[in-house]
Amino acid sequence: MRTRIGKKTKWYAVVVGLATTGAFVLSSGGASGHGYTDLPISRQKLCANGTVTNCGAIQWEPQSVEGPKGFPAAGPADGQICSAGHGHFSALDQPKTPSGGAWPTTKVNGGQSYTFRWQFTARHSTTDFRYYVTKNGWNENAPLTRAALDTTPFLTVPYNGQPPATLSHSGTLPSGKSGHHVILAVWTIADTGNAFYACSDVTF
Repeated sequence: MRTRIGKKTKWYAVVVGLATTGAFVLSSGGASGHGYTDLPISRQKLCANGTVTNCGAIQWEPQSVEGPKGFPAAGPADGQICSAGHGHFSALDQPKTPSGGAWPTTKVNGGQSYTFRWQFTARHSTTDFRYYVTKNGWNENAPLTRAALDTTPFLTVPYNGQPPATLSHSGTLPSGKSGHHVILAVWTIADTGNAFYACSDVTF
């Protein structure tokens, strides 16, 4: 009888432990994540949909690239901008995919209107959406830094309120660009100290 009770007690403890672990995973992972861009498709979405493989944790939570707001004066450190400073999302900061190939790009045309699209898994009160692009002659063989970007956004979309599950807005892409560039999209949250970051590789 004592042995049986002991086993039941141990079994119950394991179940509680697993449940607690599961709750921790939810609270520290997907439940804390909130949005990403899929037009132009972001690196995190390429990992999530399997176009790029072996990305690590980001493949399960593309919406979780959240870091301090206030870019470029504040925000993630240089070299960690695409991951928002999360070490377990570091694949996003690398100039090559985990398999060593180039990040797939979206073809865009400078000087023309483009429709940007966000997908949200949790909707927050919003200040704005800002879009930055790399400078001509930037070093595409190194992680993204402020020095590689035009730090004045080429498009700012003010937004007062909570966005719907899918949000699109249009703006004119910079002219005078050619070849491979990175567009950095930043969704600034109004009622927290954070923003969400998404890097998209494009070809002008």
